[in-house]
Amino acid sequence: MIHYLRGKIIYKDDKSLILENQGAGFKIFCSPNTLKNISEGGELKIFTHLYLREEAAELYGFLTEKELELFETLNDISGIGPKTAMMLASLGSLEKLKTLMEKGKLPQEIKGIGKKRAQKILLELTGKIKEIKKPFDEDEIDGTLDVLLSLGFSRQRAKKALSQIPVDLNQEERVKRALKSLGK
Repeated sequence: MIHYLRGKIIYKDDKSLILENQGAGFKIFCSPNTLKNISEGGELKIFTHLYLREEAAELYGFLTEKELELFETLNDISGIGPKTAMMLASLGSLEKLKTLMEKGKLPQEIKGIGKKRAQKILLELTGKIKEIKKPFDEDEIDGTLDVLLSLGFSRQRAKKALSQIPVDLNQEERVKRALKSLGK
């Protein structure tokens, strides 16, 4: 939805910042690592994820697209909410995160992940690492994935839906079938 915002940081605390963009102030939740790398009053381009719930809409911000993609991957794992996914994404890559979890050395700021949940996350991460490492992606070549991403679906959900659709169909038909699958 909102891929990134550029503007002036008018306020920051230990959990979020307010970014002014053309007269509007956007409250963006960020990890402590992100917040320590920026200063109040400075200009910033921040990649965002809009998280919609029944009672609220929240923006989560990241300094790089890679960190945003990692957040979206983690946020798709059941049992991980956006705040935990944001904290885990700030650790770096999926491989690094997997290594830290295997060794049981997650930073103390990341709360709510016990031994059982860590094992479940590790299982899901192993599959996601293999998925991300695929060298050739037909969906990115024909633009089908971009269409689904522009409609607000996460990369992970869009790729999963597209993986179940034959690649020999035209882009329009693949998008229709993917939307039908994502709507279930």
